[in-house]
Amino acid sequence: MSKVNDIIKQLQELTLMEAAELVKAIEETFGVSAAAPVAVATSVANTSASATDEDKPEEKSSFNIKVTEVPSDKKIAVIKVVKTVLNIGLGDAKTKVESAPFILLENVSKEEAEKYKQQLVEAGATVQLE
Repeated sequence: MSKVNDIIKQLQELTLMEAAELVKAIEETFGVSAAAPVAVATSVANTSASATDEDKPEEKSSFNIKVTEVPSDKKIAVIKVVKTVLNIGLGDAKTKVESAPFILLENVSKEEAEKYKQQLVEAGATVQLE
């Protein structure tokens, strides 16, 4: 391994012009191209990055808030939350709650969805974020 270490030390001492001359001489002597391994390495790196990106599940940025169940003893509290969230009348909120399961809101941010989910759960509803 000492030969390899010696060569590495010598390569570290080369100027940029000397390194370019070395590459050209290696290409001519061995009939290879220094561009091909770089292109392959870049291609492999891009493929690996793409595979890694594809392996990650996309984090959702918008959610639907679905009220799946409202126990009868919790309807009044849930109706109040639905009325406030949707800014609708009491009668409309009651009709909506009694039609469970239903989508309360569509395409809301994660923070907003979590906030409304918490309010609904505290009122007694069973809620899913989709």
